[in-house]
Amino acid sequence: MSDILSKFKSLFTPEDLTKGSIMKGLLKFMLPILLSMIFQQLYTITDSVIIGQNLGSYEISGINDVGCLANIALQFCLGATSGFSVVISHKIGQKNHQDVRKSFYISLLLCLILTVILTVTCCLCTDLLLSIMKIRPSETDSNVQLLYQSAHDYLFIIFLGIITSMAYNFFFASLRALGDSFAPFMFLVFGVVLNICLDLLFIIPLQMGVKGAAFATVISQAIASIGCLIYMIVKYKFLAYQKGDLRITKRFLNEHLKLGLPLGLQSSILEIGIIIMQMCVIAFDYYADGGIVEGTPAQLGYSIACKLGLIVMNVYYAIGTAMLTFLGQNYGAGNLKRVRKGLTYGIIMGFGSYFVLTTISLLLTINGAFLYIFLKPDNVTDAVIRFGNLYIYLCMPCQSLLLLLFICRNSLQGLNKPLYPFLAGIGEMIARTLCCLLLPYLINGGSINANASDLTVLSCYAADPLAWLIATLIMIFPLFKTVYGKKSQELYKLKDE
Repeated sequence: MSDILSKFKSLFTPEDLTKGSIMKGLLKFMLPILLSMIFQQLYTITDSVIIGQNLGSYEISGINDVGCLANIALQFCLGATSGFSVVISHKIGQKNHQDVRKSFYISLLLCLILTVILTVTCCLCTDLLLSIMKIRPSETDSNVQLLYQSAHDYLFIIFLGIITSMAYNFFFASLRALGDSFAPFMFLVFGVVLNICLDLLFIIPLQMGVKGAAFATVISQAIASIGCLIYMIVKYKFLAYQKGDLRITKRFLNEHLKLGLPLGLQSSILEIGIIIMQMCVIAFDYYADGGIVEGTPAQLGYSIACKLGLIVMNVYYAIGTAMLTFLGQNYGAGNLKRVRKGLTYGIIMGFGSYFVLTTISLLLTINGAFLYIFLKPDNVTDAVIRFGNLYIYLCMPCQSLLLLLFICRNSLQGLNKPLYPFLAGIGEMIARTLCCLLLPYLINGGSINANASDLTVLSCYAADPLAWLIATLIMIFPLFKTVYGKKSQELYKLKDE
């Protein structure tokens, strides 16, 4: 047994991605990330199952409706910390431990500052954000009031826990930048198991409802983050704080802000389009006279289909994350040949995954099978199946665009080119927004309501593929010119050897 554990752990040994077999190194580095994604999705599925099997349809819809609102802050945390970690990966590639340590502590300080700003702003704006989503309290309709209260309680608690999300993402991204994918995996497993246990405790015996689900997420991330920080300081001695590490120079500060803020803002900007898309979907659950459809089938079907899409998407995200670290280290080392081959291999592996995952996803639409994983049978109606399946039919085959989007975005970040991903984020937001605001209205011949046709629903869902297409087009040509173009060596001062 000890031999098996030893061999398993060896898969996660810190990787110097600047030397050795490119394919072997990339696959070995990606494997732990993929395993991490599997466990993350195990949590997502289990968490959704616990909520879906124990709460009512309005409570479930309330939580799902505000996911995009919570992600305005949470995606900023993820994007900013990923950007900061690129600086760390560059310093690792340069074999400069002193600058690695300084980068770590300056990034940590920036994370704390950003956390305070985000937490205060988001908590104060909770009701305003809900109002924008047309989720408002009601004194006359108990179902509408239940949906509002569930959304408000969940969102406010998640906002209070922004600090745990920022720490969680930063420590994980930093470890991966160091080439260590085993520790993030183990802490992820620990956090997932703890989150599931807390979900079961808070929701079933303690009957805390949506508050329990939110508290479980925040507490599990906090404990995992603390453990991860202790591990980093003990394991990587060169990270131990030394006097002067927080002496910030303008050059060093700009280096971090140049990568962290654009990626964080880009990730948040994306959520604006998603919020508008969610508002479009919510409209399908209301009649023309303002009455709410029993069981909110549009919100349930769409949100569960998005969960399936998220499971698939995270595989592509894992590939993109591996590309960011691989290209970042080799950019820091000045090795153009490895940058080129690494990008090529990443694309090949990505499309192999795409064909398998798309086939499985489409098979799961038979009789709405995927819905029963997340919802109790009473909540799975013909209307819920209709809204869920329509999204899968249209969007899953188009996720090849999403795969390219993740590869382009992370590759450009790793190559110290954050402008194009930022512009792509704006393009993605604009495309999704315009599609949701104009196309369903034109096809329906007026405002959307519960009587809208399937074509109107599909026109709303088309916002996702259109946004992926626009973002990919903005990034793919600059990326290929940067990596494969004739002037790539002069532009980046890389060694083609």
